[in-house]
Amino acid sequence: MTGPHTGPAAALAAAGRHLAALGLSPGTSGNLSLRVPDGLLATPTGGSLAALEANRLSLLDRAGRVRTGPPPTKEAPLHLAVHDRLPGVAAVIHLHSTYAVALACTEPDDPDDALIPFTPYAVMRLGRVPLLAYAHPGTPELADGVRHLAEDTTAFLLAQHGPVAVGRDLDEAVGRAVELEEACRLQLALAPAPRVRALTPAQRADLTARTRRTPADTTEDPA
Repeated sequence: MTGPHTGPAAALAAAGRHLAALGLSPGTSGNLSLRVPDGLLATPTGGSLAALEANRLSLLDRAGRVRTGPPPTKEAPLHLAVHDRLPGVAAVIHLHSTYAVALACTEPDDPDDALIPFTPYAVMRLGRVPLLAYAHPGTPELADGVRHLAEDTTAFLLAQHGPVAVGRDLDEAVGRAVELEEACRLQLALAPAPRVRALTPAQRADLTARTRRTPADTTEDPA
């Protein structure tokens, strides 16, 4: 990535590698985006955040079309929807970090406030963290779920899927992603045994049908 995007691209790649080094992005999971004046920088599909390079990012226009770079993460519609719903947000981070994914597989008393306020830090840095209803990864339905988020949302959980943290800049979004993972870990350690929710047989069958592939088929990727 050259020209006016060199600095933002380097920062986005560094943030991805940092999150991977913290153990919050196993395998090829996780994706990031950063708003720039002429669109959105996004991580590519199929790549590991641990090996993210600035010259391998995708630049999307505001409609999600690729302007330069490789194909973006399949969660690009989710990122675009978050940026559209929360115009003050510059950075969006979606991870598959262990404790946040685990909490996203439970049934909270209040889906609009899924994080129990055990510490003042979670309240000050995250506020209310909603749990959004399940939708197949990478689909318009998943993106549609964010359109009713409160305008002051800092983070949320995708049911059976994982966390999303946002920020006015990359540092703020990274800090919230880390804080959310720790808050989820604390909640799972302290709270009474939660009601655990698994994918339904219909959801499992749909996933199997969507992801069944031949050895040469690479159309469906976990990132």
